Amino acid sequence: GPRMLYTDTGGPQPVRLQENLPSQKFRREEKCERKPSGCPFAFHNPPQRQNCKIMLQNLFCNSRSSLAKKPWRDFFDKLNIGRGTGMETTKTFQELGVSEEILRALEKKGVAMPTRVQEEAIPPLLAWRDVIAKAPTGTGKTFAFGIPMIEHIDPQSDDLQGLILAPTRELAIQIGDELRGLLTFSKKIRVAVVYGGAKIESQIKQLEKHPQIVVATPGRLMDHYKRKTLRLDRVQTVVLDEADRMLDMGFFDDVTHIIEKIKNRRNLGLFSATISQEVMTVSWMYQRDEVEITVQPDAENRPDITQYSITCPPLEKIDTAMKLLRTMGFERTIIFCNTKVMCQRLSDDFRRAGIDADCIHGDIPQQKREKTMRTFKDGKLPILIATDVASRGIDVDDVDCVLNYDIPEENEYYIHRIGRTGRAKRKGVAISIIGTLPEQAKLDEIAKYSHYQVQPVRFLEDGTLVEAERKKPQAPASRRRFRR
Repeated sequence: GPRMLYTDTGGPQPVRLQENLPSQKFRREEKCERKPSGCPFAFHNPPQRQNCKIMLQNLFCNSRSSLAKKPWRDFFDKLNIGRGTGMETTKTFQELGVSEEILRALEKKGVAMPTRVQEEAIPPLLAWRDVIAKAPTGTGKTFAFGIPMIEHIDPQSDDLQGLILAPTRELAIQIGDELRGLLTFSKKIRVAVVYGGAKIESQIKQLEKHPQIVVATPGRLMDHYKRKTLRLDRVQTVVLDEADRMLDMGFFDDVTHIIEKIKNRRNLGLFSATISQEVMTVSWMYQRDEVEITVQPDAENRPDITQYSITCPPLEKIDTAMKLLRTMGFERTIIFCNTKVMCQRLSDDFRRAGIDADCIHGDIPQQKREKTMRTFKDGKLPILIATDVASRGIDVDDVDCVLNYDIPEENEYYIHRIGRTGRAKRKGVAISIIGTLPEQAKLDEIAKYSHYQVQPVRFLEDGTLVEAERKKPQAPASRRRFRR
């Protein structure tokens, strides 16, 4: 008979970023280096290695199709020269050089040991190195760049010294809260959060208190810069969090303009769950001798997310979603839609059916969005419906299930969606509702591109949810040829 739901399935396979190679600062007269063992290519000196790296990166970025990018990533893996995993030993925060005040704050928050991305990113950032880091969602990237930035702040100075850019208002607020938690025992360091959709007067009052760290969305930061309510000439550290999403949303010109205004910048950090062409472009333009960090989604840090799909007629998707929620009995669920209209419509239909649900999207006023997010985080709202833009600011550890009402348009969006569950070593479930053949094809492409295993499920007549058989690809029918 069919197996019941909640069986273990496989997860994503690691995709590594290219190796951290020396920059073009090396001079030609440097001594030649021997080819390290295990390297399939011989690069006789650092300039040759760097030139080959740039050439291949350009080829990689000209591959527009998301499926076409995979072969180039595999090819980059072969260019990793003399690299170990960098993760053989686990250090404590104290061994990483973290100050006593932050150690006490971490202890108060219940954080005992650093995650992989924190262990690899904190030392180079403390040494004023540029960093580009690719790590799965929920692996602690905020502390990875927040701790070094706080350590570099001079509390006696009123100058703005650290700048963090985030793609959405929700994520900016979340980062600000995390930094204030780290500053529990460092009262002299002030943090301000500025974002669009809120009254600018209250934000100006925050900036008049001379914060040393500002967390901002790019558009609102440019507004304050033009109003001369903040100065960027003393900023030393710049961090782009969720860099791929921010640049995807059309902030490329604003981000590059902001970075160019910071003349005294000492290091730049790029943190993201995926590395897009735009992120690599920013890295090439503004980073020098950067440290490249890739945290592979291995058994230790990979979110434990079981993925399912269920097929139904397009007009029955709402009923199927309600049936899934009632059958599974999850305490906290996030439902993702592709558009603001569908997000609002689904929320209204749920409420009419007596289901306690609310939504957040770009057309909702900021105060109401913040109130909805607080209600969801406090456990008073069991179902939150959101668009992809709002998803980056959702940082709740105990989300039981992510429901994809619409299959996302981009492969990376799917990765970020399901990353809202299975956080903090908890087990999560992701379910995608498929209503059309194009949606099925898109989900198959995502699974192939991301090395995910998505198990089809179906409802029996008695309402029991069971696993369905995977459909095998059919061979194309032979065509009969006719002679003229």
